[in-house]
Amino acid sequence: MESSAIIQPGANVHRGPSPGIVATVSVLLFATSLVLTKVVTNGAAYPMPYFSFDKIRGYFLQFSELERFDAMLQFGSAVPLGIFTAAITSRLKFHGVNASGVNIALYGGIGASIFIAISGLCGWVISQLSAFKETEAIHGFQLFDFITGGVAHVVSLGLLIAGVSVTAAFTKLIPRWMVWLGLATAVCCELSTLSLFFPIFYVFIPLGRFPGFIWMIAVGFTMPATRINKGQ
Repeated sequence: MESSAIIQPGANVHRGPSPGIVATVSVLLFATSLVLTKVVTNGAAYPMPYFSFDKIRGYFLQFSELERFDAMLQFGSAVPLGIFTAAITSRLKFHGVNASGVNIALYGGIGASIFIAISGLCGWVISQLSAFKETEAIHGFQLFDFITGGVAHVVSLGLLIAGVSVTAAFTKLIPRWMVWLGLATAVCCELSTLSLFFPIFYVFIPLGRFPGFIWMIAVGFTMPATRINKGQ
């Protein structure tokens, strides 16, 4: 943790929340929603957009309480994701990085946070519609839930990852393997855009999301919080 680091004379310390801690909180909240769903539904497949309406409706009618709890967790994960974005881009600026990649990362991170928050709120609406047997609108909200929490969130996350990875690479603020992991993950994130027309590209959503979670935590705990004043 930052508090245990030895601060050298003449060093400045970046003030703000630890990016590693807030990234971990965000990932744990999101991961908990996924694990809980698998356990409670006994591994039942979450409805994809190409499932029949009857199958989609049956799933949400059966698991409306679970959907409401999952919605809370996913909405909750959006808040620390936004804080991580603010903290990590602020840290890049603290180290003197003045490049467009910082603003691209900020744009992507805010977008990723907003889209996963919207997805969580859509899930809450679905749970209410299911609980009251209002099934006509379920499919529409489920599609919006899927697209915001899937493609929109992951593509935005890719911009955050790419922006930080490229700018941090030039200043050697993170290890080289994190740079390459970030760039490969960002490519997967952006390729998920093609799933809007070609369903086979849905595979790039998890290929961008889950390595992206690992990258966030690793970078959050690795990027230094101190800067040596060379003039002293």
